Amino acid sequence: MKTFFSILSIVFIYTFPVQAKNYTITDYGAVGDGITLTTKAIQGVIDKASENGGGKVIFPKGKFISGLLHLKSGVELFFEENAILFGSSNLSDYCSADLLNGTGISLNVGKSPMALLVASNVENIAISGKGTIDANGRALALNIDSLYHAGVIAEPKYNYRRMRPGEGSRPDLIHFFGCKNVSLTGVHFRNASCWGLSIEQCSNLVLDKLNIFSRAYWNNDGMDITDCKNVKITNCNVNSADDGICLKSHSPEHCNDSIYIADCTVRSSASAIKFGTASHGGFKNVTIENIQIFDTFRSAIAIESVDGGVIENIKVSNIVAKNTGNAIFIRLGHRRGEKPGTIKNIHIHDIKVQVPFGRPDIDYDMRGPEVDFFHNPFPSSIVGIPGHKIENVLIENIEIEYPGRASKGMAYLPITRLQQVPEQIEDYPEFSMFRELPAWAFYIRHAKGVTFKNIVLKLKNDDFRPAFVLDDVNGFSIESIKLPDEKQTDQIVLKNVSDVKTKVNNKLLYKIE
Repeated sequence: MKTFFSILSIVFIYTFPVQAKNYTITDYGAVGDGITLTTKAIQGVIDKASENGGGKVIFPKGKFISGLLHLKSGVELFFEENAILFGSSNLSDYCSADLLNGTGISLNVGKSPMALLVASNVENIAISGKGTIDANGRALALNIDSLYHAGVIAEPKYNYRRMRPGEGSRPDLIHFFGCKNVSLTGVHFRNASCWGLSIEQCSNLVLDKLNIFSRAYWNNDGMDITDCKNVKITNCNVNSADDGICLKSHSPEHCNDSIYIADCTVRSSASAIKFGTASHGGFKNVTIENIQIFDTFRSAIAIESVDGGVIENIKVSNIVAKNTGNAIFIRLGHRRGEKPGTIKNIHIHDIKVQVPFGRPDIDYDMRGPEVDFFHNPFPSSIVGIPGHKIENVLIENIEIEYPGRASKGMAYLPITRLQQVPEQIEDYPEFSMFRELPAWAFYIRHAKGVTFKNIVLKLKNDDFRPAFVLDDVNGFSIESIKLPDEKQTDQIVLKNVSDVKTKVNNKLLYKIE
């Protein structure tokens, strides 16, 4: 295993000009009565501050209704306590009029800059304070849905199966692109109609002490950091209907690089911390530590490259996940891109996960889609594709409690039929993507250089499956493992596995020729 990089050193200095001015929006015509649309007044203050060399735009106590606002260079939006920027529920307040002229012109799905707050290719911007930015997303999304069915707008990616408008036709809460020196601190972000914080191709980014509640509608990711460099995310509380903290890569020419995520709490009806699904360029030099996860439907940690992206030098440590559907999911696939990407140099250590028998998010009002086939509880997975292996994975000092209660009557895949586990090379990556799996703790396939050290695996109830199943693995090392029943045999099943180094009881091993 290669030596991993040290904790990221991110230097971010955000300063306003020495003589920067304060601009209180109510002094310039903004009305905080919770009724009056005050977009033009607020935008006028932002423009004025930027044109005069930068400054602090202050939101005092009150509820200020607005549509899309453009944040400009040198401007800080400061929210006093009990100040609320509240999103309009009318789509026309977020896009140009020609999209709503009754002729059925399509929304620019997937490319739309629509959001309550937009910043494009600016620098030295900030949002701070103790107030709230509430996008009013559910009302906005339902109005967009009504406009579609009334024939006012055309939506080429309308999801008829789910009966909802596509992602690109619903504004994000914030959408920043190509910006430098961005600071978001202290503010409460709530109720996007699509993604919460969408930040793409930005550099020198600090997110600290944010409270993100993103449960108003579908695709409500907490934050999506896409192809950004020098990012520090700390002390954030994320409660999301979709992925909590999500790293994405939309461009083969860009990647996420030098990312530090620490001291956050995440609750999600999808995955808590996720690399992908969009993974064109990739993710490099990422440190994640001291994360509390609870009541999360899918994976605590999901690391995915399926669009040709490179994932390397990832360090994850000190994770506690309670009532979470899956512990670790690492997937290399080939959904898009000229050739598959790579995943290598992954170090996961000091984590503790409790996996329940049923849905962890059963009490949510917004829940992720059900798995549409019968299955037993899923194990953690490390899975590449034929000819393209995940490389150099070290997992140490971990404790995972699984529910057990697997039933051969519910689903049964004996270890003599491992070839029946589907490859799913081009599929959307998800911990349930391989359907029923033959192991209860870890399923590993198409990998090279996988090491386990100091592993404690628990079962609340019996499980007829072996703990580990490995298939097509070059280089496997395991030492100091504690299983529920020390007298059990054949708990580590090896098929097409070479260069095996173990310090465990040989009775645990079962090789399939």
